[in-house]
Amino acid sequence: MPDFFCMRHYQLFLLILLLFAGLLLFSGSSVWKKTITLHGPNMPVRPAPQLSMPDGLRKKAASARLFVEQNGYNDRLCFLVDMSLPSGQNRFFVYDLVKDTIAKAGLVTHGRCNEYWLEGRKYGNTVGCGCTSLGKYRIGYAYTGRFGLAYKLYGLEKTNDKAFERFVVLHAHDCVPDSEIKDDICQSDGCPTVAPGFLQQLKPVLDVSRKPVLLWIYE
Repeated sequence: MPDFFCMRHYQLFLLILLLFAGLLLFSGSSVWKKTITLHGPNMPVRPAPQLSMPDGLRKKAASARLFVEQNGYNDRLCFLVDMSLPSGQNRFFVYDLVKDTIAKAGLVTHGRCNEYWLEGRKYGNTVGCGCTSLGKYRIGYAYTGRFGLAYKLYGLEKTNDKAFERFVVLHAHDCVPDSEIKDDICQSDGCPTVAPGFLQQLKPVLDVSRKPVLLWIYE
């Protein structure tokens, strides 16, 4: 009888030892790590890096906020384009009017005014001029054009009221990089042209907005 109990205790000890060893092996396995990832406590999320605020942008946003509130536009965000900045630098800003900060930023072209390469900046509003037109725009409906997805633009000021007639639209092109570069980027025939990936970030904003979104191109 004592030998029987000793054997049972020995078997129990071996079982516990095997379970403990198995637990150690499992804890180091990818299965355990995946389980922790899926069901463990949430890991702290690093905040997204803050986008730098160009000089005068917050003041321009304050003027935009007043305009959208008075004219029934989307009062949560607007698009601000600062043509005084180099074309290789982010100058198309999705501005959060509620938080008073930049939500997204990307590169955007300016018009070459029918030159092979425009040095500096020139602006125009006549049909066929090929130049960027400064001023406020109402972003209209989406359509599929020569360069794929595009959005109609309606100029709201004397400096850009020929935009629709000139076929100046918001669209994308592969020549526009996804991130800032040291050199200048390509030029357009007057359209504010962005990178394809950036336009895809703007698309859900424009497609769900019940009110028109303001695009303001200024210098």
